[in-house]
Amino acid sequence: MQKEAAAVVIGAGIAGLAAARVLADRFARVTVVDRDRLPSGPESRRGVPQSAHPHALLAVGREALEKLFPGLTDDLVERGAVWADVVRDAVVWQLDGYRTRVDSGVTLLFMTRPLLESCVRRRLRSLPQVTILDETAVAGLAGRPGERVSGVDLADGRTLAADLVVDASGRGSRSDRWLRDLEFPSPPESVITVRVHYTTRLVRGRPECLPGPGMIIVAESPPEHRRYGAAFSVEGDRWLVTLGGFHGAQAPTDPAGYQEFADSLPDTPIAELLRHAEPLTDPVAYTYPTSRRRHFERLRRIPAGYVAMGDALCSFNPVYGHGMTVAAQEALTLAECLDRHHSTAVPMARDFYRRTGKLISVVWQMAASTDFAYPGTEGPRPRGLALTHWYQRQVFRACHVSPEVVTTMVRVQHLLEPGSALLRPAMVAKVLRAARRAGKVPETRNAFPARSIDRRL
Repeated sequence: MQKEAAAVVIGAGIAGLAAARVLADRFARVTVVDRDRLPSGPESRRGVPQSAHPHALLAVGREALEKLFPGLTDDLVERGAVWADVVRDAVVWQLDGYRTRVDSGVTLLFMTRPLLESCVRRRLRSLPQVTILDETAVAGLAGRPGERVSGVDLADGRTLAADLVVDASGRGSRSDRWLRDLEFPSPPESVITVRVHYTTRLVRGRPECLPGPGMIIVAESPPEHRRYGAAFSVEGDRWLVTLGGFHGAQAPTDPAGYQEFADSLPDTPIAELLRHAEPLTDPVAYTYPTSRRRHFERLRRIPAGYVAMGDALCSFNPVYGHGMTVAAQEALTLAECLDRHHSTAVPMARDFYRRTGKLISVVWQMAASTDFAYPGTEGPRPRGLALTHWYQRQVFRACHVSPEVVTTMVRVQHLLEPGSALLRPAMVAKVLRAARRAGKVPETRNAFPARSIDRRL
């Protein structure tokens, strides 16, 4: 980039903040604009309506943010974020049984979304070349029609000139209209209707089934049943508890109805946590209607000086916790593309969409294969669903008794290994053998104790 080059990022969520950090090393001036009032500390904000709900930053996502913001992990831990092994420190009821608990080596840092955003935002504000403008709305893109984007028009009448505009404004991005105004086509879309509902409250307490930080998941078995509950430890000896389901299964927001929904789940640990914990907030509901992917990689004509990323590029079903992780990886991809092309012209943008398209496809297919376990899901269906769902059930059953299967499965879920790791002949044999064994083991109503991996299964 030229030393005097400028960049503008639309949106101060995780995607926008990660993008701004990448741009700060490559542009003389980086301006982040957000229509929200950005709090000084770890507080929820109106522009992120799901911020009061649990968020997952997968292992590869945390590593990506740590690469962008060295020392971020220690900063988060100092402010109360807690480590937990996703298998050993997790009580998971799935497919009519508890998942076995072992030392998997896959660890997550549990925290609230506002804590993560505030720590990242504070680090970004310390960079002299970065300016963050909150309570600033974008009205459109400036540029030469049919050629390139050259900045953003603000709602107050100002124009911010830029050699590169990054749209990280989320799933509500208006860039389809903005691009049409500059005589560029809108990208084709893939949409999967999932109608996920969840209702969350923050509580303080310690569940009997776990001695320390971790998570609890109790899920009904599809396709007949659609409800689930989840609880995640966060800073301050607190737990975020969320109850919900797919296609109309929604937990009430009144405390009595909320507890009744938890009591109706197929096993008791979340209901017991709620019964004995101190409520810190009222239950708050959120509905996620559709997953939406915009295929910029399929367009024959795209503008120079513009890329979309984060939820503005693809919004994933939040139940699986992929959004922030993919956004952080996209930021690293943007850095690679800028360094490779030394330009904001069309070849750089096309390279970015090609690379991120491969990453997104893996996660999109992973989520879609599970979404379509529910009959009400609509949209482009992955191939071979019947076989996929049959094998998924065998894997989940095998996880009741096989430490090696459960460890491989979570490594795939957390993008540490490709999905093919579960399809290797030796692993398939272990899955089927363990699934048969699980069918012969009487289920217990108490979580199994954590143990070491037994490689014989």
